[in-house]
Amino acid sequence: MARLFGTDGVRGIAGEDLTPGMAMLIGRGAATVLTKKVSRPRILIGKDTRISGDMLEAALTAGLCSVGADVELLGEIPTPAVAYLVRQYKADAGIVISASHNPMEFNGIKIFNGDGYKLPDQVEDEIERLVRDKTQVKLATGDAVGRVKRLDNAVGDYVDYLASCLKANLSGLKIAVDCANGASAKTAQLLFPRLGADCRFIGIDPDGTNINRDCGSTHLDRLAKYVVENGLDCGVAFDGDADRCLAVDEKGNEIDGDRIIAILAKHMRDEGRLPGDTAVVTVMSNLGFMQYMKETLGLKIATTAVGDRYVLEEMRAKGYAIGGEQSGHVILLQHSTTGDGELTAGTLLNILAASGGAMSALAGVYEKFPQVILNVLANPEQKARYKEDEYIAGFIESQQQGLMGQGRVLVRVSGTEPYIRVMVEGRDRDAITQAARLIADMIEKRK
Repeated sequence: MARLFGTDGVRGIAGEDLTPGMAMLIGRGAATVLTKKVSRPRILIGKDTRISGDMLEAALTAGLCSVGADVELLGEIPTPAVAYLVRQYKADAGIVISASHNPMEFNGIKIFNGDGYKLPDQVEDEIERLVRDKTQVKLATGDAVGRVKRLDNAVGDYVDYLASCLKANLSGLKIAVDCANGASAKTAQLLFPRLGADCRFIGIDPDGTNINRDCGSTHLDRLAKYVVENGLDCGVAFDGDADRCLAVDEKGNEIDGDRIIAILAKHMRDEGRLPGDTAVVTVMSNLGFMQYMKETLGLKIATTAVGDRYVLEEMRAKGYAIGGEQSGHVILLQHSTTGDGELTAGTLLNILAASGGAMSALAGVYEKFPQVILNVLANPEQKARYKEDEYIAGFIESQQQGLMGQGRVLVRVSGTEPYIRVMVEGRDRDAITQAARLIADMIEKRK
């Protein structure tokens, strides 16, 4: 049986994979685990703007209250806000209802502990055991049933915190901000004008169904066109729950997570705020980025498996201050326990403002190696079979050898979407495209 929790919580199509019944059981299981340490735990719930968010919020709340947890509803708010507020409000846990960058029909549930960190695997496993074996859950009765209240000051408290971290002066910058019709639609409009920037906002009209649709960090074309047509200095874009940030320069060129990490890490090193002169990234980071960081900047790179939780584990274990993914999930551990798109954007913009130059000059410091990524649709059972298929493993190795040391192949199972991802990178675009297609075709045939 496939594990319920993936690399970023529980995720699936709302009403089909992630049903209200499942959400209620997850709430019951989570509260049962927490009540072992606290007799009446306080749990925060935040959500993005998906139409299914209200449904799942109600089910989660019922499950939590049914075993004696009190629930405090934050409303529509970014994922990193919940991670911060669970500490600020001294709650016992925080839950986010979001499927991040995924299309609107998906939703997810991720849980933070009282310190603002995602739950470790063993705690998720304990919750999952209680979801599958409902007989071990004792329901509350009488005055032991949990209570519910709404917190109207959550957005303001979070924006105040970001502003205090950034201490930015963005006066003179003309920027576009794409909120993906998601959770940052309120917070970004409060934060960036407060920092002094001349702001134009897009993707700020969520209707429950348009989150991430042709906007945000997964669809930068609209933002790039807007920046160029309006003569702006740059644009920043978030995903649906605002834990990711990508950008475009004044010419409309994409600035991915690798480039953002390179800019921020160099700045931190120059200010003496980069422990170990090290940044943590995943195996998906571009070879051009790796070479620039090591050979040009003289910085060190620690590499982990794909997934922000693995980046964070390495950062916490070694005391590093910055890490992230090419997708724009950047963790600045001195200020946040998870990726925070608005914090990342504000930091990047502050560096740009201080430089007095163009974003293209700041970001265009290395050549990115061509990279081809293909997605093969796969359900959990097909993902599991792929991992055990020795024939495919041998075929992938043969394609790696065929690149003659001029590229690399990485094939992995997505922890957040129903795909097996094929990535091939190298200097020869034709060669890596052919290798990626052959591998994807082979996986498709043997599903």
